[in-house]
This record gives sequence, C-alpha cells and structure tokens, in this order.
Amino acid sequence: MSDANPSKTKAQDDVLLSQYLHECEVQRQLSAHTVKNYERQLLDIKSRLQLDNWRHLSTEDCKKVLHIGHKRGLSSRSINLQLTVLRNFCQFLVKLGYLQHNPAKSVHSVKQNKPLPKQLNVDEMNALLSFERDDFIGLRDKAIFELIYGCGLRLSEVTGLDLEDLLEESQSGMSVKVTGKGNKQRIIPIGRKASKALEDYLNIRDEYAPPGAQEDAQALFISKQKRRLSNRQLAKRLDHWAKHQTLYQQISPHTLRHSFATHVLESSKDLRGVQELLGHANLSTTQVYTHLNFQHLSEIYDKAHPRAKKK
Repeated sequence: MSDANPSKTKAQDDVLLSQYLHECEVQRQLSAHTVKNYERQLLDIKSRLQLDNWRHLSTEDCKKVLHIGHKRGLSSRSINLQLTVLRNFCQFLVKLGYLQHNPAKSVHSVKQNKPLPKQLNVDEMNALLSFERDDFIGLRDKAIFELIYGCGLRLSEVTGLDLEDLLEESQSGMSVKVTGKGNKQRIIPIGRKASKALEDYLNIRDEYAPPGAQEDAQALFISKQKRRLSNRQLAKRLDHWAKHQTLYQQISPHTLRHSFATHVLESSKDLRGVQELLGHANLSTTQVYTHLNFQHLSEIYDKAHPRAKKK
C-alpha cells in the first residue's frame, strides 16, 4: 500500500533516519565512521526491499534481508550486521511511537563460525620489530609498531594520539592516555622498548612538524607532508615492513593488538587486567583470547604427550 503523499512520506523517513543517526552519535557516542556505516546499511535495506515507508516494514521483509544477503554472497557477519542495524533502528521507531512493534525482533541471526584473531608468536614479533633505521620514516614506523604491540592499541587510537597524550611519570616511566570506543579514556604504561623507540622518534619529529597554527600540529605521528598519519598510511607502512622483514603472511595493525593480548594473557593469566588494557567494555570480548590460549596449549599437548601422538 502506498501513502497518499510519497514526497511527504520520504521527507518524514529522512527525518527519522537523521534523528536515529544523531542519537547514535551523541547518546551512544559511536564513531563517525560507524554512524556513516549504519546510514549506508539502512538506505541499502530500504532500497533492496523497495520500501516506500518504514511503517510498512514487516517481519517477512526482515527475513528477506537475510535472503537477499545470501544471494548477494555476503558473509554471515555482514548479513548479521545488517539485521542488527535494522533491529536497533526499528526499536528506535517503536520508542518514538512510529511503529507499534519491532518487526525485526523475532528474526534470528545467521549462524557463523567466529574466527579466532590472528596473532604473531614472540619470535615473529621480534623479527618484525628488529629493523634499525635512523631516518624519519624508519624511526616513526618503529615507534608506531612498538607502541601498538607494547600497549595493545587499536589503529584509530594510534593515529588519533596527540603529543599531550604522552605522559611522563617520574617513578613508573612513560604512559599514554588513549581515547577508545565511545570516547572512553584509559591510561596504559609504555614498556622499555616502546619508550626508547618513541624517544628516538621524538628527537627527530620537530624537523618535520607542521607549523603551530595548523590543525595537525599536535599530532603525535605525522607524515612527511606534515599531516597527521592516516589509518590507511599506517596500514601500508606495516605491510611494507612485514615484507621487508620477510614475514610471509598478511599482517594488519590489529594483528599486533591481538599479539599483545595473547602474549600478556599467556604470561599473566589475568583476564580482567587484559580487558582493562585493551579497553574492552565487556569481558566476553576479551574471553576470545582464552580460546586462543587453549588452542596454543592443545597444539603443545598434541606434539608432546605420548598418548596424543598420532601414528
């Protein structure tokens, strides 16, 4: 059934979507990237379902979202993301009184095998970080990788660091103030090797620093173009060094974060401590590393125990 005034209906739907995105950004404090992704997902769903009005959305339509995703060859994770975004948006419309009930609430997510995070072992990490350079790019890259691995930082947390986020403490050495998801801040101690790499980089940074009036003047990690280093640039530099150090596998900044979590948990067995260091809101997110740890122990057992050896 079509509404009497399609243009008025579209304008109303646009307003509702804008209100929802505003709530995500302001009240839920989601990142601009996440909010933009939510907008794309909802507009894509509406277009593919050929909906002229969100009020007409049915449970059958919500099930079609899964079917359409399968036909498009989307992964289970991508399909479930669309369903989650749609379910949350519908709940928002229920709260406003625009919908009487949430049509996506009873639709079950697609089953998916949760992949374990990839990580490097200690020897591989040492091989990656063993390069020695005295030029600006080399010193900067070494400081970045040592900091990510030494503190378990997310990619956006590293590129978002400013000079003032480095804290000098007389007794315990350097630490870094990190702004994570939801603008939550945490302070993480910086280890000896990461501190040394940072000091070496900071000694040369001023030669390439942007003028004080520029927007990126306070950025900790900058490019030769005197701009804050972007996520894409950082990822490309890591890929360069992985190949240069002959590590025959694809490595992302998140690989270093996963390696940090795995190695600290293996040594400390302190799950809640690792949760705090990683900035995870829920312990269940950190618990994936207990499965990694168990997988590592299982491999040792299979190789070493006489009753486990296969003929």
